Amino acid sequence: MAVPVPTAVLLPIAGLLRTPVLSQTAVSWLTASRRWKAVPWLLSASLLALFPAPGVRTAALAAPPALAAAPAAGSAPQQLPITARACLEAPQAAQSTCIQLEVPRSERQYAMGLQRRGPLPLLHGMWFGYEPPAVARFWMHQTPEPLDMLFVRAGRVIQVVAPAAPCMRLPCRSYGPDEAVNGVLEIGAGQAAALGIGVGTAIRVESLSPVLSPSGR
Repeated sequence: MAVPVPTAVLLPIAGLLRTPVLSQTAVSWLTASRRWKAVPWLLSASLLALFPAPGVRTAALAAPPALAAAPAAGSAPQQLPITARACLEAPQAAQSTCIQLEVPRSERQYAMGLQRRGPLPLLHGMWFGYEPPAVARFWMHQTPEPLDMLFVRAGRVIQVVAPAAPCMRLPCRSYGPDEAVNGVLEIGAGQAAALGIGVGTAIRVESLSPVLSPSGR
């Protein structure tokens, strides 16, 4: 699954480009090893770390999560219990359509996200909340299945990425608006269109009690 771009990726790049000698070394490395195609990704990640939007923090630097380290390669995918749901506000409908949500809580759970997970069931997703709101950049590193990403601010979708393509090897593209969000909802590719979700769609995220198992029971 797409996960927040980790601080472990952004900060070393930013520090590298802040130091003249190391900056020259980085350029030489890119040229000699024919990794010049990674320049746009490196530059965008560095600029994000160096120049966040005024008054907000990047998701990689917000708390939670600190994202100090990415999960070890080859580790099993995580499947969290269903602890919340996202309901689409439909004033004319008798009943709202709701998506069952896994909600990461710890730094490790945020860092893992939906990495190495198989296809998500219908009306099933993962919610990454940010309190206070933060600029969130997500990528699809080691995420084998395409996803729809919904960036939510004040109860409404402000950006839809549909679909976000898998990226098993770096560099990977990052996604997200330039403004702060309350959270990011990830669902299976095609579900946003099937549910009629677009920019401006109202979404209400609410906790569930009692907590449901991953199977929904």
